[in-house]
Amino acid sequence: MKKRLTVILLLLLVICAGAPTNARAGNQSSGVAEVNQLIDRYFDFYFRNHPTAATAVGFHQFDGKLEDFSRQALTSEIAGLKDFQARFDSVVDSDMPADARVDRELVRSAIKARLLELESIQMWRKDPDLYTSSVSYSVFLVMKRNFAPAEERLRAVIARERQIPGVFDAARRNLENPPRIYTEVALQQLPDVAGFFEKDVPAAFATVKDQKLLADFKVSNAGAVRALRNYENFLRADLLPNSKGDFRIGAENYSKKLLYEEMVDVPIDHLLELGYADLRQNQDKLKAATAKIDPSKSPREVVQALQKNHPPAEKLLSSFRTKLVDLRGFIERQHIITIPSQVMPIIEETPAFARALTTASMDTPGPYETKANEGIFNVTLPDTKWKRERTEEWMQGFNHGVITSTAIHEVFPGHYTQFLWVQKAPSKARKLLDCGSNAEGWAHYTEQMMLDEGYGKDDPTLRVGQLQDALLRDARFIAGIEMHTGKMTMEQAKQFFIEQGYQVPPVADVEAKRGTSDPTYLVYTLGKLQIMKLRDDYRKMKGDQFSLLEFHDRFMQQGAVPLKIIRKTMLGDDSPTL
Repeated sequence: MKKRLTVILLLLLVICAGAPTNARAGNQSSGVAEVNQLIDRYFDFYFRNHPTAATAVGFHQFDGKLEDFSRQALTSEIAGLKDFQARFDSVVDSDMPADARVDRELVRSAIKARLLELESIQMWRKDPDLYTSSVSYSVFLVMKRNFAPAEERLRAVIARERQIPGVFDAARRNLENPPRIYTEVALQQLPDVAGFFEKDVPAAFATVKDQKLLADFKVSNAGAVRALRNYENFLRADLLPNSKGDFRIGAENYSKKLLYEEMVDVPIDHLLELGYADLRQNQDKLKAATAKIDPSKSPREVVQALQKNHPPAEKLLSSFRTKLVDLRGFIERQHIITIPSQVMPIIEETPAFARALTTASMDTPGPYETKANEGIFNVTLPDTKWKRERTEEWMQGFNHGVITSTAIHEVFPGHYTQFLWVQKAPSKARKLLDCGSNAEGWAHYTEQMMLDEGYGKDDPTLRVGQLQDALLRDARFIAGIEMHTGKMTMEQAKQFFIEQGYQVPPVADVEAKRGTSDPTYLVYTLGKLQIMKLRDDYRKMKGDQFSLLEFHDRFMQQGAVPLKIIRKTMLGDDSPTL
């Protein structure tokens, strides 16, 4: 249900982790110095190829550029990645400290992950929404964040908008027999994206007075909207009838994706066993929690009744604001984790271009952003054009138990709290790279942990909300694997979310669609299970000296790296993460 806004850039950003080097300037081995120099050069190369990612992390020298999706540019990026791979392979690491060797290995995994995408999975060839989301998010970043005066940012928007027609020209040449669901999702998004450019972007620069600049913007923005409309016509008339491709990435690519991005090498069959075991365990917990509410009704009947207990759509954002204040107070009173800043995130409606595949998300500034450092908590409100019945169905996914779970996951002590820690990460690699099983695993882990520590005073309705979200993530775990290894259709996945995951039909529909293009959204449960095992093992090691606050703070200090690395740091061994 929850999905960070930055997932839009999953195919642009490197999804892996970095580790710090202990060597200090002036006292480095030649190997450490060489690795550090290579890391700097790699990121220079990467951000030149991915200017939107550069803006996202706070590097603004490429704010006037867009990604080049031409075959020539993609071929050039592949060649550059392979060159860096060879350079990292050639570094002699016998005299390097262990953490520096890990640094090198993790960046090499990041390169492997990007090459896997470009050469094997090839979403640039299959997913028309990749292009739509890329251009809209690229402009959104410059428009939304006040890292420079409005006039300067508007110049960057104009420069990016002028390149949008070229992005869609490349899309027309690149797209080959995509899966029908991909084209349908893109078509679903495009009217809102065009509306974003027509209304939201001009409104963001309403204070600009420079008439020459505004005239240039009027031309570039009209060109961007025209390009979007033309692209929509192309998708509907030409691409949709020829969208007969297969979204499945297959078992081999699935395993490689987990290995390169998460440092998880567990066989797929065993992963499924873990996923089903957690599903059954959470279903049993749901039965126990619902019995406390009304033992005369089945768990599904109790859940359905609780789903009707939600705020009105117009009060959803204010409900979240109240909840965040309460959560923060509990965390501080109970010494759950150190929150490094008193600044609260801004709560807003999800941007139009991101509504199709997410219901809530956390948009945080990059670790190198020095001015526009606000975090934005996005919530997808029901469309005002929907009929009353559909709006009611959607709002049932925001019942009061789920509001609590969502607020914990996205803000306190979930994504937003981790973002505040990542800013303090000790190395460039740890600031710039993360992995889903840490970031999403942490946020999902906190949903259960907060209730276990007493938040809500054992209110069974909150526990049901937490378990609904746990079952949602269990369903993702299983459906992602099953769909992409050919054992489950998208429609079967939707029914699985409803019947086994206790989700309402609109949410199940979104989740099944998301799984076709986000195959490893098992990272939520995968990471949660790893963190819980790490906590249990750390507690055994510490004995009477164990402190939950110290465990959480030390976990945060590591950055959002794979759990394999964190276990090595905190336990001093290479024991299994699962």
